[in-house]
Amino acid sequence: MTLADPGAPGRGLAVRYERVDALRGLAMVWMAVFHFCFDLSHFGYWPQDFRADPFWTMQRTLIVSLFLLCAGLGQAVAWQRALAWPRFWRRWGQIVGCALLVTASSYWMFPRSFIYFGVLHGMALMLLAARLTGGWGRWLWPAGLLAIASPWLAEWALNSPLAGLAEAFNGRALNWLGWVTRKPFTEDYVPLFPWLGVMWWGMGCGQWLLAHRASWFASSVPRGAAPLVALGRYSLSFYMLHQPAMIGALMVFGWLAHP
Repeated sequence: MTLADPGAPGRGLAVRYERVDALRGLAMVWMAVFHFCFDLSHFGYWPQDFRADPFWTMQRTLIVSLFLLCAGLGQAVAWQRALAWPRFWRRWGQIVGCALLVTASSYWMFPRSFIYFGVLHGMALMLLAARLTGGWGRWLWPAGLLAIASPWLAEWALNSPLAGLAEAFNGRALNWLGWVTRKPFTEDYVPLFPWLGVMWWGMGCGQWLLAHRASWFASSVPRGAAPLVALGRYSLSFYMLHQPAMIGALMVFGWLAHP
């Protein structure tokens, strides 16, 4: 974790926390394997149902959860060290810029199901929310629970007492909230709710660890996990480059196999 990350320590202190970086690196490796399997399916080498098969949908849920928990841990550190807003905005702007690139590139590849509110779009909004709610302390836990439960509560309401509002919440103008009765047709969808709740729980956990088990952050990881630490420190760059690299490799493979 570095100062370029919104969850990194501020005030000019180049402190790194290997355990958080390693966890983020693990999420990156898991994500890359998931995406490679998706790419194999997309190019017809290994057909799979990534939209409905519980095995694949559960993998996605766990990967996003781990990534957002790490982001919450980072935000806990940032809050404790009073990360300056200019540093936050600099990294936040990089995330927003990358989110726009994801939208543009996915529109080129999947024009009918392009990504308009995926993990980076959601991260940008959630990081801002986490930054503004860092002082909630123990209230982050019930807030997280309510955020996680809210899509199910909203689905019930929009299917019954508030049915007249369902189409508005299902539309692209509001479905980024996550209060929908049907999921949008898009390649990646990480709405504000329930996922903000996961980040809040990560932040609550981080604040508790800093108050009661601060040594957890300071402890180093086993030598074998060093590659995960390095990967976790450059997670945004890896996220942006891994899919173009894998898709390009599969396209070259297809060209060589079927000249």
